[in-house]
Amino acid sequence: MTATELGQALRRWRDRVTPEAPGLPSGGHRRAVGLRREELALLAGISADYITRLEQGRAANPSGQVVEALARALRLSGDERAYLFGLAGLIPPGPDMVPGFITPSVQRLLDRLVDAPVAVCDAVMTLLLANPMYAALMGDPSGLRGVERNDAWRTFMGAPTRVRHTPEERSACEAGMVSQLRRTAARYPADRQLRRLIAELRTNSERFAELWDAGAVGRFEAWHKTIEHPQVGLLTLDCDLLRLEESDLYILVYSAEPGTGAAEKLELISVLGTQNLVAPGL
Repeated sequence: MTATELGQALRRWRDRVTPEAPGLPSGGHRRAVGLRREELALLAGISADYITRLEQGRAANPSGQVVEALARALRLSGDERAYLFGLAGLIPPGPDMVPGFITPSVQRLLDRLVDAPVAVCDAVMTLLLANPMYAALMGDPSGLRGVERNDAWRTFMGAPTRVRHTPEERSACEAGMVSQLRRTAARYPADRQLRRLIAELRTNSERFAELWDAGAVGRFEAWHKTIEHPQVGLLTLDCDLLRLEESDLYILVYSAEPGTGAAEKLELISVLGTQNLVAPGL
């Protein structure tokens, strides 16, 4: 397969995705039938220039991580995803690799949750998808690249976040993350990217190394989170974590009890959107 065929396929799939589907604004004059290159770049976490070069045949052999991100952003089916990997000269990740594919049925479910902040993570706690409400609440994650999108890395490396923990909550959160990574590493021992993440955290975070060497095994759990929003201040929300066992993905859904101050603040955040937001955090 040539780079030209890859570029044609990307353009064809880009044309069929409306901006409304992933929650992007659709107003104004649009020459593009579907997504603009800049919009696809935003959704996939890839530079618009690189997408242009792929479509024009001036770049070839994208990495598996880039192909997976494009497949999610373009809402490809399983067969289309496999075809895209083939166009890129790659083999789709097998059962020994951490899954990162969001099926069309799960995507349709997410499309219905427009009023709540929702994020999808893989079993390594890497952010795969975030809806506009999540971006408005937590900070726009579209500029995060590679390991920056991993919640464990951000936590142990001290990246900015809007989540505010008590010391007890932070300790429990850290232990849960290490336990989750250990469980995932045992399930996918051939995943080199996961091994590199664990090695980096053991080298650069004393706290991670301490917890890892303690040998805890388990799952990361979410219950509630207190978030400091730059416009509305502090709000505490319920955080439900839904596991998709077959695909080993996690859906995080934030909500507030109706009639509470947190519900009012969440409604205000939905109006504010991502305007004037700073310090993106997961």
